[in-house]
Amino acid sequence: MSIFKDKVLLITGGTGSFGNAVLRRFLDSDIKEIRIFSRDEKKQDDMRHALQNPKVKFYIGDVRNKQSVDVAMRGVDYVFSAAALKQVPSCEFFPMEATMTNVVGTNNVLLSAIEHGVKNVVVLSTDKAAYPINAMGISKALMEKVAIAKGRELGENATTTICCTRYGNVMASRGSVIPLWVEQMEQGKPITITDPNMTRFMMTLDDAVDLVIYAFQHGKNGDLFVQKAPAATLEVLAEALKQTYSKVNPKYAETEVKVIGTRHGEKLYETLVTREEMAKAIDMGNYYRIPCDNRDLNYDKFFTEGNQEMAKIEDYHSHNTTRLDIDGMKQLLLKLRFIREDLGLQPRSKAKEIRSE
Repeated sequence: MSIFKDKVLLITGGTGSFGNAVLRRFLDSDIKEIRIFSRDEKKQDDMRHALQNPKVKFYIGDVRNKQSVDVAMRGVDYVFSAAALKQVPSCEFFPMEATMTNVVGTNNVLLSAIEHGVKNVVVLSTDKAAYPINAMGISKALMEKVAIAKGRELGENATTTICCTRYGNVMASRGSVIPLWVEQMEQGKPITITDPNMTRFMMTLDDAVDLVIYAFQHGKNGDLFVQKAPAATLEVLAEALKQTYSKVNPKYAETEVKVIGTRHGEKLYETLVTREEMAKAIDMGNYYRIPCDNRDLNYDKFFTEGNQEMAKIEDYHSHNTTRLDIDGMKQLLLKLRFIREDLGLQPRSKAKEIRSE
């Protein structure tokens, strides 16, 4: 945490699951101030009353409005750019809204950070940005391109460093499937699965925070960082949840699983690093660092230079990463705060109905 000592951190979209995870990690550290920037005054008010911490400052605004971003950006050292529309169905039906927040909004944050001399900006992305097939993924992919292009434009010795992090399914983030399935079990309803063989990367919010901090510490302008992560099929995840909650009530082990079919814009598996990115990825142990392409706009290079090894390289996706079995998935589920609370392993920090991390 030493790089954050006496520094000011701004989190756009800070009332979301990621913002709350960052606060849990940083509040007792030597950081000077954390600024929460979002357009949701109700969530800000709830957070303010729950925290009662003078280190945390709240700013109402929208990343679509650069002037409101500028107000929050003054005096900031580091930025977590987490504001986004993230739900696949809503983005699918309102793609321009996704574009305005995820692309234009992120560009506003980057422009403001550069103008105010911010040291580091880390932009949060998703596995759906790799080979995107839905509006959410497409808008996030373009967001990555905007951030990487800005980083390339600034160069190595710039005042501001801009990096991206891309991560897979964050378990129990707001609107995700695990809290939904627990709610269905408790209401005596079947667990609704789109495709039992569908795989997803499994990461905790703490993993996501670790990835962003790693990017702050090691990133150069235009870098993209990915954390290696295990994956599980939806069938395994559902069974692991049923077995875990059978300790609360044995009847949950008998919960029916109902297959409802794939939704709009869903993939059978998610890719974290494309084949093209793997060709230049640097293995950092627990992470991949993908540096930006520093070639200029000299098109002759694009026609005369290539990579003959490309055909041998494979994507890094949720079908070929480490695969969790039911026991492994159960161990990972026990890292989730609300599940430990439901099992009586720790006292409740939120109302029982609030199951996002």
